[in-house]
Amino acid sequence: MRPLDPRLLRYAVSARWFLLSGAALGVATTACILAFAWLLTVCITGAIDGRPLAELLPQVGLLVAVAGIRAALVYGQDLLAARGAARVKSELRLGVLDAVRRLGPGWLAGRSSARVATLLGRGMDALDDYFSKYLPQLILAVIVTPVVVVVILLQDWVSAIFIVVTLPLIPIFMILIGLATQVVQRRQWAVLGDLSSGFVDTLGGLATLKIFGRERRQIDRMRSITRDYRTQTMRVLRVSFLSSFALELAASLSVALVAVSVGLRLVDGSMALSAGLFVLLLAPEAFLPLRQVGANFHAAAEGVAAAEDAFDILDAVKTTQADAPVPAGERVATSGPLRLTDVSVDYGRGAVLAPISAEFAPGRLTVIAGPSGAGKSSLLGAVLGFAPHTGTVELGGMPVRSSTEERPWLAWTGQRPSLVLGSVADNVALGSDPVDAVRVRHALNLAAAPEISPDLSVGVAGAGLSGGQAQRVGIARAIYRTLDRRCPVLLLDEPSSALDHDTEARLLDGLRALADGGTAVVIVSHRAAVIGRADAVVRVEPMILAAAS
Repeated sequence: MRPLDPRLLRYAVSARWFLLSGAALGVATTACILAFAWLLTVCITGAIDGRPLAELLPQVGLLVAVAGIRAALVYGQDLLAARGAARVKSELRLGVLDAVRRLGPGWLAGRSSARVATLLGRGMDALDDYFSKYLPQLILAVIVTPVVVVVILLQDWVSAIFIVVTLPLIPIFMILIGLATQVVQRRQWAVLGDLSSGFVDTLGGLATLKIFGRERRQIDRMRSITRDYRTQTMRVLRVSFLSSFALELAASLSVALVAVSVGLRLVDGSMALSAGLFVLLLAPEAFLPLRQVGANFHAAAEGVAAAEDAFDILDAVKTTQADAPVPAGERVATSGPLRLTDVSVDYGRGAVLAPISAEFAPGRLTVIAGPSGAGKSSLLGAVLGFAPHTGTVELGGMPVRSSTEERPWLAWTGQRPSLVLGSVADNVALGSDPVDAVRVRHALNLAAAPEISPDLSVGVAGAGLSGGQAQRVGIARAIYRTLDRRCPVLLLDEPSSALDHDTEARLLDGLRALADGGTAVVIVSHRAAVIGRADAVVRVEPMILAAAS
């Protein structure tokens, strides 16, 4: 666990301004520390020497002013930390969300969505302590400690030697404690992810568990995960308290050595009172930033662990190489067939789809058919950029991006389209502004959903609609995009899986009308009625059968 990950500066521009502003405040704080120690020394030694109060008033006034300035700098540091944390969290959240979008469902399928949600929620919020407590003290440790040691060296080289010799003990303790903290903090973060995933999975399958009478068995499972999380949290707290004690002890003993040395030399008269008092006032300031860094290290550990996971996701996007893109535009005029050449999908565990070459011509309704598990949806994912693949995908003779960048030439919908809170019209015209009411109605008619009112309210995840209605609203959304943006290709994954035969026939009539208008309609399906209405069929066979043939 590094004190400051360079990737933070790369992925969050606001972090750079935070560090620069923090450095400026650190320089001002250092000046205040030196001025306060010097003025206090002058006032105390002057009073001991019997100087009248009138002569000391200017120094006392400056002392009060310096104290006020230092208080204002502390307030400014807290304000800067709060704003910096808010901006950095916003930038990282947006970056991770964009990275997840670009990596696509194929990448997300191999990970827990609950863990990603926890990272974007509590994980990013944990950066508050990192910016408000840890980084400011780290900046002060870099600026204040060296300057104070140099000033002490100019005043008393013996005390400076004591400080230089004992000062490295604190970083050594911090490294040793940090290694232990990293282990327990990682375990706590992993258990929190398990707890989030388990809770989401239980909620998602609660209806099925209730049907089979197994809902009670999940109580013990959730209780066990919760107990593990509580245990890991207590381990983190135990390490935090013990490490704070060790750091305080090391710093206190170091300052005590300096105090004893100064006291002995003041007694025998080999050292002036002003120099000794000035050194005694500055000695704790040399150790304080490092002590605070160690103490606040644990408060920031969870945020640092979450940030590392965020950086890993952002780094993963860089490994996605893009081919020459089809020219983008809001209104797409690209025409020509969609052509696949030796396209095969590999998720890193071996190919799941035999190389396929096919052509999907404009004005034709093409069906990708094959048994369940043959790789039909994976082939669709390769076209969409959601699945890592080999081979080439071309539209009108031009190569298409292999990453999940925006494909303005394509409209699609999956087997379970996601619907948002709002009206049916809001869901159909999602992403378009303004909403064309006539086109929404036309899209619903083509999607065999004329009975669904565009003004009907839809809840989260399609609440208020049946499975078949939600599926047709999702199809209408893809059709609306095709009409609104003149997309030459429309991809549908099992669009009639939740429909009866009559509704399926009406849907196919609508898709046929869309294809007759010049759109290349590509449907993934294994239903006989859909295959029977196709102009062309692309057969996808399982890998074992493909190898045998």
